[in-house]
Amino acid sequence: MGDFDLVVSGNIVDANTIATDGWLGVIDGKVAARGVGTPPSANDTVDATGRWVIPGVVDGQVHSGSQAGQEGLGWASRAAAAGGVTVMVDMPYDEPEPVASRTQLDIKIAEVALDCHVDVALFGTVNEKHGLKEIAGLIEGGVCAFKFSTFEAMPIRFPRVEEDDLYEAFRLIKPSGLACGVHNQMQELTRKNIKRLLESDDTGWDAFFRAHPPLIENLATALIYEIGAETGARAHAVHVSTSRGFEICNMYRRAGHRSTIETCVHYLMLNHEEHSRRFGAKTKWYPPLRPKSEVDRLWTHIVNDECTFVSSDHVSWGLERKQNPNIFKNSSGGPGLETLLPAFWTGCEEHGIPPAMVVRQLCRNPARHFLLDDRKGSLAVGADADIVILSPERYTFDPSRSLSAVQWSSFEGREMTVRVAATYCRGQLVFDGQNIVNAKGHGTFLRPHDIRLAL
Repeated sequence: MGDFDLVVSGNIVDANTIATDGWLGVIDGKVAARGVGTPPSANDTVDATGRWVIPGVVDGQVHSGSQAGQEGLGWASRAAAAGGVTVMVDMPYDEPEPVASRTQLDIKIAEVALDCHVDVALFGTVNEKHGLKEIAGLIEGGVCAFKFSTFEAMPIRFPRVEEDDLYEAFRLIKPSGLACGVHNQMQELTRKNIKRLLESDDTGWDAFFRAHPPLIENLATALIYEIGAETGARAHAVHVSTSRGFEICNMYRRAGHRSTIETCVHYLMLNHEEHSRRFGAKTKWYPPLRPKSEVDRLWTHIVNDECTFVSSDHVSWGLERKQNPNIFKNSSGGPGLETLLPAFWTGCEEHGIPPAMVVRQLCRNPARHFLLDDRKGSLAVGADADIVILSPERYTFDPSRSLSAVQWSSFEGREMTVRVAATYCRGQLVFDGQNIVNAKGHGTFLRPHDIRLAL
């Protein structure tokens, strides 16, 4: 018998340091010890010498339930493991209606226990059908955050929450300490621009970009933070694609408000001129991809450690939802669970940013944001043994090999500099570099650890 159930040795990357030739000892699914040099004995040993060993990624923006009958949490969790994601934080905008009641939340929690290969935390939201009165039940039921939208993408599944209701929701959620995330897009300006372009039959590949100038996003971002300032709630902009959005967030932070900010990996690694021209509607997101000059400015905020965390905004639309010549008739979003980690790591390497930033942005920071930080996003002693081994190698991403529900990606053909060689969730091997090797149902539902129910 060894001293540990599992020992993994390699270059251990934490949020601030790298332990070259380090090792991790795992007992009962937890990191029980760690050190440098000759590793101790174990029932199972993994020699990852020369490779990177990082905490499991916490993807803070996943939409697995947007397509009825197509993906779902279980299938998404397979793609997550293949991408080094050990915690999916799933959005509430499921088909046919969002998670806006305790009953709906409980059904989704049961799905996690039945189908998932990795762990899952869940957002809640509000809608007209159930109203603000359901907020307390969703908090008690274990949501890790709330998501709202200033824009109505779909009347039932993705409704707009008007400013007075948004204010009241923030006020009710504030005592719990949970974050209030908001899709930042001004509805009236969006619809006016789209109407004008449709009337002039201007609907080609670049029309969506021109319909959504930065002002549409930046005004909504400021609105979110001002409501947070008025209520004292944790206000969070969920997908900021402009440098100005970070400047607005910094302004509120300097004033002492609990403002947080998120960008998505595609806003850092893809641009309008090159990738939207090449892939068309495959790169349609809310907000749109920005010009390369704006992408370069976004990286300055990563370098300055001003971003709360980076996410995928994963959604597995079938290609039939992405092939209309009228850009406005295509669905928004795309698959991203398998590309979040390798793409962001690659971008950091290309910008001379050390690996510790990857761990901060993809692991530690989102775990803290969703109040999971006593067990996730870290390789500290006592944390869950969510471990990812990365091989430093150059390869071209091929979505035809994806474990997602769809085999396309706007990262097709992108050179990556690391490959996920193995993913462990609570000490159990989930992905061996080629296949999912654990049984569905290993994944657990994660509740926030520091919730306060002073409602």
